[in-house]
Amino acid sequence: MQTYRELFRTPEFTPLFAASCGHVASTTLNGLALATLVYARTDSPLLAALSMFGPSFAELIGATMLLSVADRVRPRAALTLIALAGGVAGLVLATPGMPLWAMFAVILALGLVTSVGGGVRYGLLNEIVPQSGYVLGRSVLNISVGAMQIAGFALGGVLLAVVSPRTTLAISAALAFGAALVLWFGLGSRPPRAASRPSVAVTWRVNRHLLSTPARRAVYLSMWVPNGLVVGCEALFVPYAPHAAAALFVAAALGMLLGDLVAGRFLPPDTRWRFVTPLRFLLALPYLLFALPLGTPVAAGAVAVASIGFASTLLLQERLIALIGEDVRGQALGLHASGMKAMQAIGATLAGLIAQYLPAGVTMTVMAVASLAVTAALTPGLRLSDSKPSKLELGRL
Repeated sequence: MQTYRELFRTPEFTPLFAASCGHVASTTLNGLALATLVYARTDSPLLAALSMFGPSFAELIGATMLLSVADRVRPRAALTLIALAGGVAGLVLATPGMPLWAMFAVILALGLVTSVGGGVRYGLLNEIVPQSGYVLGRSVLNISVGAMQIAGFALGGVLLAVVSPRTTLAISAALAFGAALVLWFGLGSRPPRAASRPSVAVTWRVNRHLLSTPARRAVYLSMWVPNGLVVGCEALFVPYAPHAAAALFVAAALGMLLGDLVAGRFLPPDTRWRFVTPLRFLLALPYLLFALPLGTPVAAGAVAVASIGFASTLLLQERLIALIGEDVRGQALGLHASGMKAMQAIGATLAGLIAQYLPAGVTMTVMAVASLAVTAALTPGLRLSDSKPSKLELGRL
């Protein structure tokens, strides 16, 4: 499978794609409105940031406790319930007079619920498309994430200018409910991939085995750490360029879209692995320039080029699938998604702390150097995955 026409002719991919777009638009609106509401109430940048990144930290908890659910539930029912939970949470958060502690309790609960969603969604994608079409399908979903984030932030900015944050939260809830309808009526009923019951113990055991070999461990760390450190650079766009931050965010999104488009659509399957290492280094190299004074066009160009490197994560997912068995793919891909989001939140927090003592541009360079160092250190381990190790299957655990 090499063309978008083939991909969208695949039964069930279109509703999965449409629901994913609705989910991303909903969460983008929700996060922006919630951060605005929390900042207006507390005048605290930290609490406002935690209201946006809180679900990512909660997903890390979910990854250690709940991920075994991803392969042991019916995908359509699970994804529909997760979308409904997002809608209900949006309506609850829009309730006037809700105490701050209660708002963060809802944010934590929603993060725990959605921690399972990535594993279910990408495990289902792996069933919907043939093995040769996973990278293409995943790249299209990645592109939709970038596009919906741009649209969501733009729409959120307009809505917050004309209506209240609580009304914006209600609109985000409506989008989540719409995604739930698309999932329920657009997807077919499939049985779980694994027959055993989910539990915290099973989650720990499978996670431990997923990370037990040097090859798989190197793939996971390569998808998590350099990516998260570079997101720390992006988290400083506002203090770096207060009046041009929007241009930098748009440049980052466009670069990521271009990278996913090229990697998913135009790189031949038998040559993709050769591009992993160059793309991993490209992710951080342009940010070395930010130690110097840069004009907005140059800074935006550097950001766009760097963001092309995020496509390395897409190619690494393909390698991860080759290293695991079918009955744990949902949990394996869920572990990737939760770990990536958590590391991005950690990277943003770390960059913010360093920027308390160093200029924003210098801090971005420091984060880029750290990313390059981690990338170089993990490169020998990635070479291990060029071999054909025995696949991880649940029955062997």
